[in-house]
Amino acid sequence: MADTLEESEPLLSRARGGSGRDCPRGVLTCSSVQESPGAAARRDLCLDQAVVLIEDAIQYRSINHRMDARSLWLYRWYYSSSSQWILSFTIFLILALAFVETPSSLTRTSDVRYRPAPWEPPCGLTEGVEALCLLVFVADVSVKSYLIGWAQFRRNPWLLAYLVVLVASLLDWTVSLSLVCQEPLRVRRLLRPFFLMQNSSMMKKTLKCIRRSLPEMASVGLLLAVHLCLFTVFGMLLFTGEKDAGQDRERLTYFFNLPEALTTLLVLLTTANNPDVMIPVYSRNRAYAIFFIAFTLIGSLFLMNLMTAIIYNQFRGYLMMSLQTSLLRRRLGTRAAYEVLSSVTAEGEAHPKRLGVKPEDFLQVLQKVQLDSDHKQAITEKLHSRGDGLLSTDEFQKLFYEFDKRVIKEHPPRPEYQSPFLRSTQFLFGHHYFDYLGNLMALGNLVTICVFLVLDAHVLPKDRDDFVLGILNCIFILYYLLEMLLKVFSLGLQGYLSYSSNVFDGLLTIVLLVLEISTLADTILDLIKNMRAFGGILVVIYYVFAIIGISLFQGVIVAPRNSSLASVNGSAPCGSFEQLEYWPNNFDDFAAALVTLWDVMIVNNWQVFLDAFRRYAGPWSEVYFVLWWLVSSVIWVNLFLALILENFLHKWDRRSHLQSFTQELEDTSEMTQELPFRDVLEEPTEEELVEKLSRHPHLQLCR
Repeated sequence: MADTLEESEPLLSRARGGSGRDCPRGVLTCSSVQESPGAAARRDLCLDQAVVLIEDAIQYRSINHRMDARSLWLYRWYYSSSSQWILSFTIFLILALAFVETPSSLTRTSDVRYRPAPWEPPCGLTEGVEALCLLVFVADVSVKSYLIGWAQFRRNPWLLAYLVVLVASLLDWTVSLSLVCQEPLRVRRLLRPFFLMQNSSMMKKTLKCIRRSLPEMASVGLLLAVHLCLFTVFGMLLFTGEKDAGQDRERLTYFFNLPEALTTLLVLLTTANNPDVMIPVYSRNRAYAIFFIAFTLIGSLFLMNLMTAIIYNQFRGYLMMSLQTSLLRRRLGTRAAYEVLSSVTAEGEAHPKRLGVKPEDFLQVLQKVQLDSDHKQAITEKLHSRGDGLLSTDEFQKLFYEFDKRVIKEHPPRPEYQSPFLRSTQFLFGHHYFDYLGNLMALGNLVTICVFLVLDAHVLPKDRDDFVLGILNCIFILYYLLEMLLKVFSLGLQGYLSYSSNVFDGLLTIVLLVLEISTLADTILDLIKNMRAFGGILVVIYYVFAIIGISLFQGVIVAPRNSSLASVNGSAPCGSFEQLEYWPNNFDDFAAALVTLWDVMIVNNWQVFLDAFRRYAGPWSEVYFVLWWLVSSVIWVNLFLALILENFLHKWDRRSHLQSFTQELEDTSEMTQELPFRDVLEEPTEEELVEKLSRHPHLQLCR
């Protein structure tokens, strides 16, 4: 790689070095290399460019970055596994500081009655670690901005926001040190989740999907608000308490005033206080049930499900759009690599008759690409299977179809037996139905253990008679041993050990998953991959709400002996915060805040939290918890449901089509995440690829 190469002129221009001849139409050149290093330097630069472009295609990265020699070296170093691991660890470290910073979570329990004084780090300890993290982020944004260029940096809102967040964090960090860590509010703690979001392209796409869904969600939210207000007013008019004792109890307990009635019906919208809220008046007159049933039908079963339908409708194309964008990036990267390598071919010919890539040049590039050996071997074999001559555009692209396949390890051949009886026995016990029988036996073993545990639940362990259970377990163990020996006989020892499931069964002999789950294994794996972005979004909202909760409610829940609101004699109302002993649920430290938010997100008994924090902190606290319910239970949970539906519906709808499509795959390959959707993904056209390459800020098509 040349050391003195600069981007003093476009990398791909109409001139090619000092040859003085025009490029063939469509050829990309490496003319940024100065003439002094010679043709070898130009060739090395082009090969390095092709390596980076292919790696961009493999990782679905944008190719709009600098392409000179120094920048290519920096680019590959930045995306190396060690550099990315350091960046990921730094993000984890700065997020984890919340558990150690004041208020510290380093106590055995969060219960305000038993919690000891936590260890508080001295001023400057966590700030020093945070400073190192911020310096890593400064280096990160600096490298990114240099690699893509200032023109691209100005048009990238995420990088601009990255810079603003870093500046705000450094200023707030300076204020903390100047006040000797006694500042009342640390704004930078609220900004830390941004570092996680900006480092994940899938999280950015998820946020874009949420933003796109907000107008429709707002319309349904308005309907919910109108529905809630109408039934609140109607309920306050209906339960006046003037003629009936049941009405009076209902009014005093649930409809005493407007805020109380709104909170009651909001909780009923989640069915958390059903049927408690209905019992006082329903016990007097069954007709009052119509009010609560109508509210639940309209609100919970219609409007809330309408919200789910709207979110799914907006999200339905999210996965496909993401895969389509990924496919375009892969095709664009490989096409750019082809153009660069074809310029190397044309460099060695005075009058090139046709464009193409020399197989030896491609193999040289492939050896430098960061790619697993199995895929390299598959691509090399496919290249050798074709005839001699230059690689055309289509042939070059088809080589990279191997990226869409996940190479699997071939199992050793089964032993061959001469006896017909042994061959029949080998076929019988080597069939996958024999595995199903083993799963069924393992399930039966688990069921027998559970039955005996239930039957002997009232008996102390030392008084139990485990003779029958011991006999049954012995029978199952003998079956497992026989199953292992029969599989070794059918598959051979090496063949048996080549299956990780057989090794696992032989060592642990535990129950396997039900058969239906095994048929959906690929779908579940794809779902887990897509869940990473949603998990990241959940981490962000948990982090932000936990920090806000600590700022608002730290110390408001106090031990019973110090509070006039908390009962110490067991006379607290049934179902109250004090009677249920929910004391560990508070916002006195970061870990306790996360658990409290989780309990509220489940919406089981979340009215207890609303009531307690209203009494301890004030009625304004309900705004915080209602916002948390909207963000977590309504928006995020519905997005999660949409993700599940998107994955499974595409699997089910496309299964019959894929049966014929997957026959084209080789026996040594299995489908990757993108391949099941290939029938609905559109391959980028030639004109689209060339047009995007022509707008590359650091490459230019020859004219």
